[in-house]
Amino acid sequence: MFAQPAASVVLPLPGYSFNAHISSPAAVQLRPKTERTQTPTPPSFSIRAATVQDAPAIAELGATVFSTTFGFSIPTPDLNTYLDEAYSASAIEKGILAPSTHIIVACANTDNRVIGFAQLTEGTSEPCIADLERVVELQRLYIYADFQGAGVGRTLTREVEKMARDRRYRIMWLGVWEGNFKAQRVYEAMGYSRVGEREFKMGRCIQTGWIMCKDL
Repeated sequence: MFAQPAASVVLPLPGYSFNAHISSPAAVQLRPKTERTQTPTPPSFSIRAATVQDAPAIAELGATVFSTTFGFSIPTPDLNTYLDEAYSASAIEKGILAPSTHIIVACANTDNRVIGFAQLTEGTSEPCIADLERVVELQRLYIYADFQGAGVGRTLTREVEKMARDRRYRIMWLGVWEGNFKAQRVYEAMGYSRVGEREFKMGRCIQTGWIMCKDL
């Protein structure tokens, strides 16, 4: 079991500020509701390691899902700055080639289109898990909205966890935005527990995220 750390006061970094309109997880849920469409038949898909040729497709997927999920809570200049840094094709290609990152993609069997991806990142940590040994990060897990709920995310997660165990890691950790209640519930259902918090910035915008861990 992971111990729940004591609550602490989090102060803005010099030169940055929190978004007043998203000061609590409850506040971020006030975005307009969208109409639900009929759930499509679960797609047939396969999982494989990403190649540099996948970089543009992964970049587009990441930017699209990130903007759809979080864009309403971030000032546009900050959102654009973050997307340029994190989800340009060159940034994704660099990640694919880096020895410390391992990116896998889910591809639809009908047309081989990339519909989801996950990234395992070695060598990262946070203060709240600094005393844990053999930890590795599930840094990214993104799936197009049309394919969410079809088992793509769970399949990618299981494959990443297998990759981690094969590399003799004992604990998987991840960060999830404090206002992303849906993702939090999914991760909890997969065995992850909240162990702390962290700040992260997008442009000049400071957000708060949960740190969650799971024994492998």
